[in-house]
Amino acid sequence: MILIIAEKPSLARNIVSAIGNMKKKDGYYENDTYLVSWAFGHLFSLADIEDYECSGTETKWKMDNLPCFPKKFKFNLKRNNNKEVDSGVQKQFQILKSLCNKEEVTSIVNAGDSDREGEIIVRLIIENASVKEKDIFRLWLPDQTATTILEELKNMKKDSEYDTLANEGFARMYIDWLYGVNLTRYATLKTGTLLRVGRVIIPIVKAIYDRDMAIRNFKPEKYYGIVSNEETNGEKVELNSKEKFSFKEKEKALTLCEKYNEIPAIVQDKKIKKDTMNPPKLYSLTKLQNYLGKKYKIPMNKSLQIVQNLYENGYITYPRTNSEYLAVREKDKIKSILSTIKKIGYPVVFKDKKTIFDDAKIESHSAITPTYKIPDKKILTEDEFLIYQTIFKRFVAVFCKEECCVEKTEIKISMEGEEEFSLKGTIIKVPGWTKFEEPSTKDKILPNLNIGDQVNINFTLKEKETTPPKHYTIETLNNYLMNPFKEDKKELEEKMQNGEYDDEEDYKAIFEGLELGTDATRTGIIDNAKKSNYIDLKKDVYTILPDGIFLIESLIQMDISMDKYKTSELGKALKKVYKEEMTIEESVFLACEEISEVFSKKEVSIEKDKDIGFYGDVIGICPLCGNEVVKNRYAYGCKDYQNCKFKISTQICGRTISKRNAEMLLAQGITSTIEGFISKNGKTFQAKLKLNQEKKIVFDFTS
Repeated sequence: MILIIAEKPSLARNIVSAIGNMKKKDGYYENDTYLVSWAFGHLFSLADIEDYECSGTETKWKMDNLPCFPKKFKFNLKRNNNKEVDSGVQKQFQILKSLCNKEEVTSIVNAGDSDREGEIIVRLIIENASVKEKDIFRLWLPDQTATTILEELKNMKKDSEYDTLANEGFARMYIDWLYGVNLTRYATLKTGTLLRVGRVIIPIVKAIYDRDMAIRNFKPEKYYGIVSNEETNGEKVELNSKEKFSFKEKEKALTLCEKYNEIPAIVQDKKIKKDTMNPPKLYSLTKLQNYLGKKYKIPMNKSLQIVQNLYENGYITYPRTNSEYLAVREKDKIKSILSTIKKIGYPVVFKDKKTIFDDAKIESHSAITPTYKIPDKKILTEDEFLIYQTIFKRFVAVFCKEECCVEKTEIKISMEGEEEFSLKGTIIKVPGWTKFEEPSTKDKILPNLNIGDQVNINFTLKEKETTPPKHYTIETLNNYLMNPFKEDKKELEEKMQNGEYDDEEDYKAIFEGLELGTDATRTGIIDNAKKSNYIDLKKDVYTILPDGIFLIESLIQMDISMDKYKTSELGKALKKVYKEEMTIEESVFLACEEISEVFSKKEVSIEKDKDIGFYGDVIGICPLCGNEVVKNRYAYGCKDYQNCKFKISTQICGRTISKRNAEMLLAQGITSTIEGFISKNGKTFQAKLKLNQEKKIVFDFTS
């Protein structure tokens, strides 16, 4: 017999439905050939620090346990909030263990979701069931339709052929555990506040923090631009000079206006080009979430849940994909889907193009597409129908029979060797695929000018103001996380709108591991940041919250650097594990080295010291009331805080005040010379801190 272990009950039901004629038992289904059972997602999770030798016997978080680098990682059955094994999990695992070891079961099928996580979930069940000498196969499902399930059951490969995927998954799991457990405990013990520190969550929160701080600290600057907006042949012709002038340069700007107004502006060239506008690419998960967030303000966790439901019901292909392309081997399947769509009245035709089919831009899964199974609108919720239609219409647009024909016009106006102005516009002549998908290029009607025409001009000053950066949106944050090293430029946006953008750089970054998080994990990590009150999402705009500011600034104080550079280096290591260029152990070693740096006590001079000690440390005696001064969340403060307000802030003028300097201030009334203060005008300076006669903290600049 063949035992199939599905990742979730819903997948098990789809497999059973596809096979047919199966009897339901307690925790599984059965017929003469197959047994089908299921997990509830992760049945096993990595053990906590207390389960390792480095812990000792105490369960309380303490520095004695840290850092913990297990020689061999342990897994336990998943526990509830009371640290007890969930009874449902325990029961289902025992059923699976019994089925795995049935004498009549000759082979086991791993039917986890077709990704790293799904690969690991079922492998851990088989391993912990102590299975011996049985063939293990992999059921890899691009969608959950009955046709695909039956087809893939005939074409299964040995599960060992997916070892590199599993290795990357285990390496990712171990590294995330090392960062999360060690640094969360360390930061929490330091601050007295639970701080969730993770390999990916911190760069995400820091990106939003950095952007919001840039907005808060932004000081607008006024400047002058030079603009002409006069009528020629009865139509307004707006010309904007590239020249910019500060407010101090007003006379210089006026002089240029006068100079320009004395020079004739002549239309030197006019090009009208008939062209076809290509449709946008098919959706990856990130690009789909970007669109849904921007247009409908649907948060990522909600859109992911809906596309997962659509996938589990067989209406769309596997959603957790980072590709906008289809595999070459899928051409026949796409022809079949197009045939179904054509029958219900859509003008589609198969297109064999490199912009659609490209194996070089697929890591594990192709782009999201509808399947041949078209849902009845009545059985979908309003949001399910909206998202299904979004995927469906994009697919129809890509394979639309009629081309979108446009007329592109460019008019160049020259001013005798001075400045040249270019006016561009696009007019859609034949809508084609734009009947189903709104084009990113907006029509711009140009004035009726021809070569040789003189354009009426009157350049004047226009007062303008620099604008602050914009808050991250679902779209812009996702784009940043996909490739945090790519600059966000206007030229890039224009290229994407005009269909001229080459995505080679994006896919190179993904395949090298430069992205922060993955399409499969990003939504959950951002959702955790929201649930932890680090960031907020209103409509489709992210902002930092006070707890997020405290998190990032606390890490800065503790000299814990988890920026995009370090996270991406580990991401690259994980990809090397997948490519067999590095072992799991080697990638884990890199993470251990990075984490060890946080815990290593480097000897630094007291002038440069930034170590703030641990929450609750006694620093000295209060100079006002004689009580103890202890390290608290934001400062070294008097223990009798309700009656005595004495405190030494851990941050003064942008400089972390170390525990040693705070102790010296209380004991001697003055610190050492501290380097690295920042003045209001941004200049660095050094000084001592001292207590004056009123016991207030002031700067002392004496050497």
